[in-house]
Amino acid sequence: MKVGDAVEVNQTLITIEAMKMETAITARMAGTVEAVQVAEGETVKGGQLLLTIR
Repeated sequence: MKVGDAVEVNQTLITIEAMKMETAITARMAGTVEAVQVAEGETVKGGQLLLTIR
């Protein structure tokens, strides 16, 4: 995903890998990606903001 991308409900936004398992993060609402707060390959923490949809 990049800023300006259109997003539909239930669309996969980000895939997170933890302990060799992948989890898809999906959109709960439709809109446009306003900001991406993480880069591919970056380590993230629980509860961390990953991207913003408006």
